[in-house]
Amino acid sequence: MTEREKRPAYRSAAAKLRAAIQRGDYAPGAKLPTDSELAEAMETNRSSIGQAVRLLISEGLAVRSGRSTYVARIVHKIRRDATARYIRPRREEGAARGAFDAEIARLGMSPVSQVTVSRVLPPTHVAELLGVETGVTAVVSRARLMLADDTPVQLATSYLPVDIAGGTQLEQTDTGPGGTKSRLADLGYPQAQITEQIEVRSPEPEEAAALRLTEDQRVYEVTHTARTAEGRAVEVAVHVMPTHLWTLSYTWDLGSTN
Repeated sequence: MTEREKRPAYRSAAAKLRAAIQRGDYAPGAKLPTDSELAEAMETNRSSIGQAVRLLISEGLAVRSGRSTYVARIVHKIRRDATARYIRPRREEGAARGAFDAEIARLGMSPVSQVTVSRVLPPTHVAELLGVETGVTAVVSRARLMLADDTPVQLATSYLPVDIAGGTQLEQTDTGPGGTKSRLADLGYPQAQITEQIEVRSPEPEEAAALRLTEDQRVYEVTHTARTAEGRAVEVAVHVMPTHLWTLSYTWDLGSTN
C-alpha cells in the first residue's frame, strides 16, 4: 500500500480543498459548497469532509459563520521581511505610516491601524529592556490593532521613554510618514541596532477575540528592541501575530566570520 493510500480520507479531502483554495478556485471570502456537495464532488463521505473542513479552519484557510463555511479573506501568508522593512525609504513608501502599512499596501490590501496612545507602567521585561525602573516609571504606549482590509492580522504595542516621546508627535495617533522610527530619527534618536526575540504560544483570550482566532490556533510573539548607536534602547515593541497569516523572514551578511 502506498503512503497516499494509507492517508486518512479526511486528509486527502483537506489536501484537495486546500489546493483548490490556494489556486483561486474559491475566491477569498467566497462561501464553500456544503459538506454534502463536497463529499459528492470528491467521492468521499460527509464525515471525512467535516474533518477536512475543520482542519482548514484550524489552518486559517476557512472560517465558519453560522451553518456555512467561507474561504478566509487572506489565503496566502503575509511576508514580514525584517531585514528590509525598517529601512526608511521602505517604511515611508507611498507616505505609509510605518513598515506595516508599507508591506500591506505592497500586497494590494488596505492597511488599517486602530491606535490607542497612553502613558502606562510597562510590563517588567519591557521596563528592563528600556532601562527604566520597574513598577515606577511610566512610558508612552502606542497600542495598535492592525488590519489588512477588514481582517485583523496583528496586535502591536510600542513602548517609548517619556523623556524622548513625551509631548511629541509620538503621543499623537498619527505619527506621520514612516511612523515611530522616522519620528525618533527626527528627534535625534535614529535606531542603529535591532534585536528580535520570537516565541510561539497560544493566544490570551483577549488576543484571540481581537484577532478572531480559534482555541487551537497559535501566535508569534515578537519582542522587538531598537537601540541607538550609543546603545540606548529607545523602543520596545511587542507584536502578536497569527502564525497562519505570517511568514517571518530574516537575512544577514556573515561577512568574513566563516
